[in-house]
Amino acid sequence: MHDKPAALVTGANKGIGLQIAKDLAGHGFTVLVGSRNLEHGETAARSVGTAACALQLDVTDAASIAAAAERVRHEFGRLDVLVNNAGISKAPKPGRSFEQILQDNRPSVASVTEVRAVFETNVFGVLAVTQAMLPLLRDAPAGRIVMVSSGAGSMARLADPTRPGHRPGNVSYRPSKAALNAITLAFAIDLEGTSIKVNAACPGFVATDLNLFNGTGSVEEGAREPVRLALLGPDGPTGTFSSAQGPIPW
Repeated sequence: MHDKPAALVTGANKGIGLQIAKDLAGHGFTVLVGSRNLEHGETAARSVGTAACALQLDVTDAASIAAAAERVRHEFGRLDVLVNNAGISKAPKPGRSFEQILQDNRPSVASVTEVRAVFETNVFGVLAVTQAMLPLLRDAPAGRIVMVSSGAGSMARLADPTRPGHRPGNVSYRPSKAALNAITLAFAIDLEGTSIKVNAACPGFVATDLNLFNGTGSVEEGAREPVRLALLGPDGPTGTFSSAQGPIPW
């Protein structure tokens, strides 16, 4: 397994992350299935196959991140691909419908505590994990970092009154993905001149527990663009934001 390229997918115990793990395993990677709950990660890794192993990783916990990076260093010596997939759309508050969650996240009424919780995972967690894994990516022949973002984070789309996305709402998830996009560009610029490429992918409106399964796309469709960016060759771009349908304006 150590002779194969290694990929880490955060939040890979279910949904799009699990499908990304399966697809990368199919492309010859040893896949580290990142999961806050190790038991859930082990179950997911078994579903991926022998090319996968579970990695306990809570992106909001500094000790967990450090331990995960140390394990990757010890067992693999490098990291070829990092897919920052772990994300939340809301703070846990059982019993709310999808419509109620949207209403609760309007700027005029949103809980600052809930907004902080979303940013902790979607923004600060991504920054912390990427910083921790960057030395391992530098040790790979050609590291790839993929940020799983969302078209909902496109400021250009949000500002366009002719688009469906131009409506009151979501002061937590949307801004967190806009911040993630900014972090994507910051890393891409910082790593210019290296062999590491950093890009953001929108999986589309996929039916997962992130949206209480109100999405219309499949996880197979959602994994397509993140996997494409993970497999970019030396002539591939860096600092881009795209979906399977093409480029997305920042």
